[in-house]
Amino acid sequence: MPDTQVVELSTLDLVGAASLVLVAGVTSLLLRLSLERQLLIGMVRATVQLLLVGFALRWIFGHVHWALTFGAASVMIVLATRAALQRASHTLAGAFLGSFVTLVLSAGVFAVLGSALFVGAEPWYHPRYLLPLLGMLLGNGLTGISLCLDSLLSTFAEDRERVELELALGATRWEAARDPVRRSVRRGIVPIVNAMMVAGVVSLPGMMTGQILSGTEPVEAVKYQLLILFLIAGATSLGCLGVAAYAAHRAIDEDHRLRGDRLTSR
Repeated sequence: MPDTQVVELSTLDLVGAASLVLVAGVTSLLLRLSLERQLLIGMVRATVQLLLVGFALRWIFGHVHWALTFGAASVMIVLATRAALQRASHTLAGAFLGSFVTLVLSAGVFAVLGSALFVGAEPWYHPRYLLPLLGMLLGNGLTGISLCLDSLLSTFAEDRERVELELALGATRWEAARDPVRRSVRRGIVPIVNAMMVAGVVSLPGMMTGQILSGTEPVEAVKYQLLILFLIAGATSLGCLGVAAYAAHRAIDEDHRLRGDRLTSR
């Protein structure tokens, strides 16, 4: 019978782990990367943000109510949408609303399915299950959506003449956008495909590692990790397809004109 005792980390343990980031700082100094300030800010932000989330989740877990769960989920999706758009090299008028709705219909719906159908949480909106699932789906989904948007909007902005030529020759907006959409969706999905390809061979994914360290039996931890990977793959694919279709719809109007006025370079 394996020992399933949870090993708690002390503040001193965390301070010791944080000191290892000095390796990155020294590397930055030696190579003159000028990343020392960003590393420090990143450490402080991660510490403060995660501690605040930890205390907030502890309170929410102790007050199981659908309004609290969906309130927290809404905040998470809004922040994920904002982060996804900030990473793109171009912006599109109306992209925030489209990306938000896309994340709700992809990450949000898949998180509910995971909690209610696969995990079997009671009630299905229990924050202990729904919010961590949503967080993992959003973390990967915003990366996919960001890459997808960046590729598609860059194509519309930098290859504008080719797109306008196709439209002038009689192509509909969907025909002109088909190849850029296909390339952008592929770019957004590739990271999760690569992650699945190396899972268990090159890397032990974070959720599985965390469960094992907390005392969960390894095979059970693997099952949960597979569930998460499959949910992420489905949600990311749907999210990329949805945001690409929306962006193409906004960038090329119903009169089959490429609306450069709606595109802005950062």
